[in-house]
Amino acid sequence: MNDTMAPQGIEFTPVSRSLTTVRLISAGIWTVIPMIVMAVLAVMLHPVFWSGAVGCLVLLVWLVWLLPRQVRAMAWAEGPSEFFIRKGVLFRSMTVVPYGRIQYVDVTQGPVARFFSMSTVALHTASPETAGTIDGIPSTEAARLRDMLAQRGSAELAGL
Repeated sequence: MNDTMAPQGIEFTPVSRSLTTVRLISAGIWTVIPMIVMAVLAVMLHPVFWSGAVGCLVLLVWLVWLLPRQVRAMAWAEGPSEFFIRKGVLFRSMTVVPYGRIQYVDVTQGPVARFFSMSTVALHTASPETAGTIDGIPSTEAARLRDMLAQRGSAELAGL
């Protein structure tokens, strides 16, 4: 069976497992605060607000189940002439960015990701369809990737 998400001869590197914690913290912030607000409104104003609190709780439980699976499916690889980004559990995707198409590389960190020493690496090309982003890269590896991708992109563009 030929797996289109695992090209032959390409070794994928998974993202940091700490990305699961970062995403769960973010999900908690965006669901627990509204859940508390809805519960307070239900107690103070009207019981109909309990439905909103329960909805937030259901969403949080679903995210706690989903996010670790999403993070386990994320990986990246350096090929001989292109960079691979793999994502997705149910709807899987593979982004292949030729080094010669890379115009610039961004490395970003949010406050929670910075606490866990992780970064996001974004590759930018002239076409949005060939650009790619990968979260959960350890910060030291992200800096190495930024420098390597920028160097390879310049060399490939110049035809070296």
